[in-house]
Amino acid sequence: MTNTPNQDRNTQGTALGGLVVLDLGQVYAGPYCTHLLRSLGATVIKIEPFGGEPIRWRSTGATSGQAFLMLNAGKQGVRLDLKKPQGKEVFLDLVRRADVVVENFAPGVMDRLGIGWDVLHAVRPSLVLASGRAYGDHPAADGMRGMDVTVQAMSGVVSTTGFPDDAPVKAGPAVVDFAAGSHLASAVLAALFQRERTGLGQHVEVAMQDAIVPTLTSNIAGMLEADGEFPERTGNRHGGLAVCPYNIYPATDGWLAILCLRPKHWTDLCRVMGRDDLASDPALATPAGRVLKMDDVDAAVTAWTTGLDKAHAFRLLQEADVPAAPVRSLHEVIHDPVLRDRGMIMEIGDGDRACTVLGSPLQMGSSPVPATAPAPLLGEDTEEVLRTWLDLSNDDVERLREDSII
Repeated sequence: MTNTPNQDRNTQGTALGGLVVLDLGQVYAGPYCTHLLRSLGATVIKIEPFGGEPIRWRSTGATSGQAFLMLNAGKQGVRLDLKKPQGKEVFLDLVRRADVVVENFAPGVMDRLGIGWDVLHAVRPSLVLASGRAYGDHPAADGMRGMDVTVQAMSGVVSTTGFPDDAPVKAGPAVVDFAAGSHLASAVLAALFQRERTGLGQHVEVAMQDAIVPTLTSNIAGMLEADGEFPERTGNRHGGLAVCPYNIYPATDGWLAILCLRPKHWTDLCRVMGRDDLASDPALATPAGRVLKMDDVDAAVTAWTTGLDKAHAFRLLQEADVPAAPVRSLHEVIHDPVLRDRGMIMEIGDGDRACTVLGSPLQMGSSPVPATAPAPLLGEDTEEVLRTWLDLSNDDVERLREDSII
């Protein structure tokens, strides 16, 4: 890994302490990849154009948008015009000190900027370049651009979301972007591991469509196994219509998710509901049997849940080891004590810089978690990075500023 100038003690002892990542990511996929790497101790330098990256200004307030703050906390911010020759040279000088570059531009942008893989590899043979694409660098996808919702549409996510007789619906969260970002981080770590053996970096790529298709395993399996037509949209029922009960059921004050994957789940649910007759019914003894009588099973569960508030029903089901959970609002989620105790959601900063940010789902048993500072203002750390990393003088930095390079 790179010997970073004035390495922050905050990253010492972390899993990726000393690793330097140049973040050209935008919106969600790229920035989430680097967010995960930073949470493991990597030093992440976020490089933005003069106008900032797109979600920085997605806000009605005076400061950067909340989504930007959540995904870019703890990074250093550099403003740099990569379209100008001097800007490109500054970037390549940073590359000479870096381990990883992450980008999720449209296909061809890196090459047009003069900083494609061949250039970067020549400058820094040990560098790992991680690229996120909508459909991958493939001839059939040439010229195809995409973002989360369009890839949802192309990949089958939209066609499998919603109820059978209604229009298709996109998934609520940006599932494609974050799946791609997670996979891209995994590819970076694998490339770094291989670099330990070979000394060479490589270009790794994740297509958003590739990353999301495996999440359709139940749906695709149901279609392939179906004897005849198979509904692509199954509402809140199992995507492959292979598990029953499996649904969102009404309570007096909201909704609950309940499913029975194992035989014991079903018999225990019947016991909790006081329906020994269902537990002893041979027609309902197997998952396949219950699927054939799915409407009847759902009606029986609904009759029980509608008489209880969701907290009471949840407690009874938890005590019986039946998989279940109340449907919670976003307000309830962000105040969940477990998420907060695990550092997944936290408040940082003071005054105008105070914000709610994300932690990392990667919990390392023997590695400290680096402290998190608020996301950088646009170009906030430009001068410091250029002076400490590239040994530029005050006059050098001022000339770059006068020439609108930084």
